[in-house]
Amino acid sequence: MTEAAFNDLIHSPVRLRICALLRQAEELEFATIRDTLDVSDAHLSKNLKLLADTDFLWLRKELTGSRGRKRTWVRLTPQGRAAVDAHLAALARIAAGDVA
Repeated sequence: MTEAAFNDLIHSPVRLRICALLRQAEELEFATIRDTLDVSDAHLSKNLKLLADTDFLWLRKELTGSRGRKRTWVRLTPQGRAAVDAHLAALARIAAGDVA
């Protein structure tokens, strides 16, 4: 069982939604995350950088197509997955009335 631990960085609404999406997939492309969350490129980039800077995410760049368009792929690190699981466990405790 995951030990509950609230995480202020993950708790931001956009970052929490990013992490929730990534828990369901091995890896997601930047545009998929952006479109699903309905946020701007700049807003998503800023939040991905914050999560990547704390080693919660891995960002991978890939060139595609004849024009060499750059695509960014995102995945949770094992540390990030553990932090998200602990944060969700803390939220579940709070929702159950255990606020101690």
